[in-house]
Amino acid sequence: MSRIVPLILSVALFMEMMDATVIATSLPAIALDIGTNPVSLKLALTAYLVALAIFIPVSGWLSDRFGAVNVFRIAIGVFMLGSLACAFSNSLETFVVSRFLQGMGGSMMMPVGRVLLLRATPKGDLVSAMAWLTVPALIGPLAGPPLGGFITTYFSWHWIFIINIPIGFAGILLAGKYLPRSGLRIKNRLDIKGFVLIGLTLSGIVFGLSVISLPALPPLVGVLTLLLGTVAGFVYWRHTTTVEKPILDPRIFHDKNFMITNVWGALFRLSIGAFPFLVPLMLQVGYGLNPFQSGLITFAGAGGALAMKFFAKRTYARFGFHRVLAGAILINSLFMVLYGFVDPVEFAYVLTGFIFLGGLTRSLLFTGANALMYATLPDEDTAQASAIAAVGAQVSIAIGVAIAGSLLEISGFLRGGELALPDFQLALVVLALVAALAAIPFARLSPDAGANVSGYQAK
Repeated sequence: MSRIVPLILSVALFMEMMDATVIATSLPAIALDIGTNPVSLKLALTAYLVALAIFIPVSGWLSDRFGAVNVFRIAIGVFMLGSLACAFSNSLETFVVSRFLQGMGGSMMMPVGRVLLLRATPKGDLVSAMAWLTVPALIGPLAGPPLGGFITTYFSWHWIFIINIPIGFAGILLAGKYLPRSGLRIKNRLDIKGFVLIGLTLSGIVFGLSVISLPALPPLVGVLTLLLGTVAGFVYWRHTTTVEKPILDPRIFHDKNFMITNVWGALFRLSIGAFPFLVPLMLQVGYGLNPFQSGLITFAGAGGALAMKFFAKRTYARFGFHRVLAGAILINSLFMVLYGFVDPVEFAYVLTGFIFLGGLTRSLLFTGANALMYATLPDEDTAQASAIAAVGAQVSIAIGVAIAGSLLEISGFLRGGELALPDFQLALVVLALVAALAAIPFARLSPDAGANVSGYQAK
C-alpha cells in the first residue's frame, strides 16, 4: 500500500483536530487581548462545533458532485482563511464568526479525506491505511492543550492560527499532485429541504449540549435548542421516506457492519470524546498540577496511538474484528477507571504508563472500527457513509462532554462542596461502564465479519 495518500490526509486532519482543542488552553489570553471574558469566549468553541454540524452532511454530496480531491483542497483553503481571520480578530463577534468560517472548512476535511482514502485503497490494505488516518484524530486533541499553552506563553496566541497557513499550503499542493482523482461522479440534486432539516437537527443538538456543558449562556438556552434539534430530527426522519436521495440516507444502516460500528460504537466514542476534557481538568483541579504538567502526562496517550499503527494490521489479521474490538473496548474501559485512582504526584510514571496503554488501545479500537464500517459498503455509498460517520462522531463527542460535565455538577451538588477528586472519579467510572456496554455487540459479530478487510481466517 502506498503511504503517500494517508500521510497527506493525516497531516491535514491533524491540523484540524489539533486546532479544535488548542484554543481551549489559550482562552484567557485571547479574551484579555480582545476585551472580553473567557466564559463568553467559549461561544467560539461552540461556533466551530455548530459549523461542523451544519456542513458535514453536505460534504458527501459535494464530493460526489464536484470530485473529492477538489472539495478537499477547497476545504483546506477555507480552513486557512478562517485561521487568518481568527489571528486578526479584535472582538468577541469577529472571533466567533472567524471560528465558524474555520469550522466550515474543517467540516469537509475529515469526511472527504476519508472518502479519498477509501477510493484509493484496496480492501485488503484498509486496516493499515486507517491506522495512519486514525493517528491525527487521537493525537490532535492530546497535543492541542500543551502546544497551545506553550505558544501562548512564549510567543503569542495569534501564532496558534498563523502556523496553519504554511501547513495548509503544503496540503493543497501535495493533494493536487499525489491524491488520485476518481472518475466517479454522481449527479444527484441537492436535497435542500433535507439539508435545512438536518442542519437544524445537528446544530440544535450540538449547540444545546455545548451550552449545557460549557455554560457561556444560560442553561435554558441549551435545553431549548436541544429540544428544537430533537424535533427537527423527527421531521427529517419522516422526510427521508418521501425522497429518493436524502442528503443523509438512513438506509445505509441496513449494512450490519456500518450499523454496529456507528450506533453501538457511539457508546465508546462518547466516553473517549470526554477524555481530553475530563482527565486534564482532573489532574489540575483534583491533584493541583499546572496545565503544562497535566498536558505532558496526557500527551503520553499520543505516543500509544502512534505506536499502535505498526501492529494494528497484524493484530486484526491474527484475531479478527470480533475479538480485538470487544477486547480493546473492555481494556480501554478499565484504563478509564484507573486514571482516576492513580496519584500523578506520587506515581506519575504509573499514570503516564496507563495513559500510554490507553492511547494504544484507543488507536487499535478506532483503526478497526473505521475499517470495519466500510468493509461491505459499495464505492458509491462511501461519501454518504463518511458524512454520516463524521456526524455521529461529532454528536458523540458533544454528548460525552455534556455527560461528563453533568456528572461533575451532580456529584459536587450531592457532596455539597467545591469540585474535587471524588467527582472526577465518579464521572470516569460511569463513562467507563457506558463504554464497556459496546463490547457486547462487537463480541457477538460473526468470526468472519470484515474478513475481506482484516485478512482474518476463521479456524
